[in-house]
Amino acid sequence: MKLSDFEQPSVTTDLVIFTIKENSLKVLLVKRNVEPFKDKWALPGGFVRIDESLEDSAKRELFEETGVKNVYLEQLYSFGNPKRDPRGRVITISYFALINSEKVKLKASTDVSEAKLFSVSKIPLLAFDHKEILEYAIKRLKWKFEYTTIAFSLLPKKFSLGELQKIYEIVFEKKIDKRNFRKKILSLGILKKESIKKDAPHRPPQLYSLKNKIGEIINIL
Repeated sequence: MKLSDFEQPSVTTDLVIFTIKENSLKVLLVKRNVEPFKDKWALPGGFVRIDESLEDSAKRELFEETGVKNVYLEQLYSFGNPKRDPRGRVITISYFALINSEKVKLKASTDVSEAKLFSVSKIPLLAFDHKEILEYAIKRLKWKFEYTTIAFSLLPKKFSLGELQKIYEIVFEKKIDKRNFRKKILSLGILKKESIKKDAPHRPPQLYSLKNKIGEIINIL
């Protein structure tokens, strides 16, 4: 049996790029400039080149759309409904990334006319099966926030506990008790005490940084 004896599906990588801006969890969407679904919003992504790995394809797409690299990037799930793309049999491997909004430099690539951050609570109609991909990514993100330290990738290197708590409140869309949150985070032993934040009104907060050697699974909440 040879490979040529079988039909060859195309493979793409699609990216769910999260960031926090204006006190809201946002996701990067692009407006397609080509068919199918021309002028519709979609997750950024593209076809995997014959000489690149899946992860390299995702990293390339991430850099092309945001201008950033070396950020948190994780494979999410594969989506292979035979009818998901009207052009033919296309299997997509989805990834999600977390980016500090201060580092994002949005730019439209050749096949899209616009790139824009949308609040996850106000998403327009999406092309392909990208609504399903986004919903799955939001569920995974919340799980990761509960049991890993990926939330810290949205913070500057030095941060206050108040800044950390605010990110959790935004992602989970609920208020968190300040005293209990602070007590739980400090009890984990994952933070290193840094300097006091300067130029802060009222009582300047203590700043912390994340220690280098930390286990993969940590019960944050």
